[in-house]
Amino acid sequence: MTIKRKYHHGALKEALVEAALELLAEGGPANLSLGEAAKRVGVTAAAPYRHFASREDLLNEVARRGFLSFGSALEKAWDEGRPEAAAAMWRMCAAYLAFAREEPGLYAAMFGSAATLASEPSADAADHALDILWRSVVAFLQQRGVPAQGARKLALQLWALAHGVAMLTISGHLDAAKGLDPVPVLDAAARNLMESAVRRAETPSV
Repeated sequence: MTIKRKYHHGALKEALVEAALELLAEGGPANLSLGEAAKRVGVTAAAPYRHFASREDLLNEVARRGFLSFGSALEKAWDEGRPEAAAAMWRMCAAYLAFAREEPGLYAAMFGSAATLASEPSADAADHALDILWRSVVAFLQQRGVPAQGARKLALQLWALAHGVAMLTISGHLDAAKGLDPVPVLDAAARNLMESAVRRAETPSV
């Protein structure tokens, strides 16, 4: 049974976003509709249209906020590469996984639909998060004394790797209680990826 929540006058937009997060956490983007969000908040089906023209608008707003929060979490974990780039990168990978586990609704909105990135505000926030990964890869390679050429492609590979582990975790395939802790899985895979990149850069081309 759906429990209606009260909201303060003038705060309908925030209440709808909160309801959207619940729906996304429960069933992903396919579970989200303006009508269901309105029911969760306890308003008429027409009320959400004061703030969102469509379901996609609501999803895009949640995704935008998600990428902003995600970027902040990564930046905090990176901490300008202190005390050194490698340790900061492993810390950032752990923060990536922690965000996905702690914010499944936001994560579902961010990555559940390619159409979300067609929205400029969402795409800008996503690009900012990628830039943080890119800067960390550049710093890591420079610290190891190898050229940073191709760092953006490597950052995308690191993102894809972290996303894969995050999705396996959210879906229950990786679970520490079952002896499959996703934290060391991601840590080892990220280290292998970066070390392989360093070895390739150190090997003279024939």
